[in-house]
Amino acid sequence: MTQFDGQATQQLFEKNLITENQFKEIKEYRSLNIFSLNVELKLLLSISVLMFTSGIGILIYDNIDSIGHIALLAILFALICGCFYYCFKNSKGFQKTETTTESHFLEYIVLTANVLTCIFIGYLQVQYEVFGTHYGLATLVPTIVSFFCAYYFDNKSVLTIAVTGLAAYVGLSVTPQDIFNGNNNFYANQSLSYSAIMLGVLLILWTVYSFKIKLKTHFTLVYLTFALHIISIASISNLYSYDLSWILFSLVLAVSSYYFYKVSHQLKAISLYVFMIIYAYIGFNIFLFKIFEHADFDDIWVLFVMLLPAYFIGSIVLFIKLIKKFNKEIAE
Repeated sequence: MTQFDGQATQQLFEKNLITENQFKEIKEYRSLNIFSLNVELKLLLSISVLMFTSGIGILIYDNIDSIGHIALLAILFALICGCFYYCFKNSKGFQKTETTTESHFLEYIVLTANVLTCIFIGYLQVQYEVFGTHYGLATLVPTIVSFFCAYYFDNKSVLTIAVTGLAAYVGLSVTPQDIFNGNNNFYANQSLSYSAIMLGVLLILWTVYSFKIKLKTHFTLVYLTFALHIISIASISNLYSYDLSWILFSLVLAVSSYYFYKVSHQLKAISLYVFMIIYAYIGFNIFLFKIFEHADFDDIWVLFVMLLPAYFIGSIVLFIKLIKKFNKEIAE
């Protein structure tokens, strides 16, 4: 038993929060030095699903001429049916609250079935154009399937795919490469920015409604994480615009930061809190530069350069203090 755990247990005993027998049992259990492999096993299972679905994609790409489209589609369809048969057989069905299951592999079989379904529908559209020129349907249909699977089987991984598909249907690309390469083109296409912000707002409203009707409230963090990133990135991207619209997006970012500041404390979600601070800090600095564009630095340029290191060091110190304060607040 580590010194920290021993002190924490001793304090609980001294405050009469646990009995003497419980204190002894805790000490005996911790002295066994038992540790959990749950996280490692889940990681290996996730990697297995990723490698399996990637292997299916490589198989289709490398053997499309020799095997044939119909045969590949038949194999995919058989795999999907087998996965969903196992899922429906071993699941407890739809429940409004968080669902627990005795099958440790069900979550990953659901994820596999969902990814294969997306591949199957995409393959049909590319090869046979089953949706004609309505290419958005090729994104919307697997998105609907993903939402159904996420809620029916209570799967957060599939919910992530569903929200990503919904963003893609709106016209957003949410991969890191697209964000940093500017492929979302928020700056050149402001209508896309408005669509992104509206999507983020809808995700927030859905979480509020879900809490009201008590429907899968543990999905809240997934929705809010997407909403935070989408709204913040869309707003920050438009702070560089030369027209007055940057003022509007500054207000959107400010309101968004305040909302996620409050909700991160309510949910005790440090991930929301950290990213909220980062986005707010970036937006605040861009806002300052926009203001300073109209200032004359000829007389104070040297002083401004000298103060910059102190400003950034102070920002780092403030960031650390905010994180410590947040951890202390949620611990209490």
